[in-house]
Amino acid sequence: MKIMLFLILVSLLLAAGFLIAYLRAARDGQFDDDYTPAVRMLFDGPNLDPPPPESPPEGREVSVYKQQDEDLKPSL
Repeated sequence: MKIMLFLILVSLLLAAGFLIAYLRAARDGQFDDDYTPAVRMLFDGPNLDPPPPESPPEGREVSVYKQQDEDLKPSL
């Protein structure tokens, strides 16, 4: 039973230490960011559009691609 009380006290001290560290960092301005929100919309983000479909290479007929599509379809 003594070990349970010891572990609870240690965990409370550890939690208090993290709380003090967080409050000190917040007071010192560690989490302030005045620049990014104003210009975030100006940054280029990743292109989320799908790539355009590929056209068949020269010299190959479209029927070859249709045959490949038929081969890949699952049979029920």
